Amino acid sequence: MRMAVFNQKGGVGKTTTALNLAAALAKNSEPTLLIDLDPQAHLTAIHGKALGEAHNSVFALYQDNRPLEELALIWECVGRLIPAHAELIKVDSIFGKGPAILNRLNTGLQVLEAAGGENTAVIDCCPFLGVLSLNAIFASDRILVPVSSDYLSLRGALQIERTMKALEPVLKRRIERRYLLTRFDRRRKMSFEIQNRLREQFGAELCETVISENVAIAEAPAVSLDIFSHSPSSRGALDYQALMEELRAARFI
Repeated sequence: MRMAVFNQKGGVGKTTTALNLAAALAKNSEPTLLIDLDPQAHLTAIHGKALGEAHNSVFALYQDNRPLEELALIWECVGRLIPAHAELIKVDSIFGKGPAILNRLNTGLQVLEAAGGENTAVIDCCPFLGVLSLNAIFASDRILVPVSSDYLSLRGALQIERTMKALEPVLKRRIERRYLLTRFDRRRKMSFEIQNRLREQFGAELCETVISENVAIAEAPAVSLDIFSHSPSSRGALDYQALMEELRAARFI
């Protein structure tokens, strides 16, 4: 199973969700390959021990067609990480948008899986639609769309749906997707209004689980930890555990 965590709006919890969902799977004895496909490299920074050279990052997959197996770093709480680098920002301008580049990640994952790599890959995408995000979408079976509980994020979710529908003729398939409410504050009426709007728009594709606004979730990356390692009894840990169980029950992961 390959899942892209994607939204065309920043600040909605993509990286946090990719890391903590992968950590929840690892707790369930399902080691995951995390792929940081964002030039901001936030996921790589949380890892803390990633090598700093571009040729040891996922950029080398595009620059030199270097095998993913050579780039993977051990991340005990998750499985393994393919790190990012700021040089990824150049992928669109250097390599263009031909089929070979748009399918580069898919091809790389096929080689890795054939050699006995992880059965589950979670891809942390950049917050705009370009070559990197298209690579993730073309390589994935599923898309998880985090949506923070505000009106601008609601607009971003609607834009994602339009984007995915526009890509379906190219992909020749419909990629299954789920929308996940993050930064949900039960004290705010707006959180419930956004939830109702999303439910009207997406029905069963909206996750029942919400990720609550939680201090521990915000603190964990600062100490290079996932939520389960940082604060296993926190509301954030309970929410991400519930999300993993919901997605497993729905055969989404």
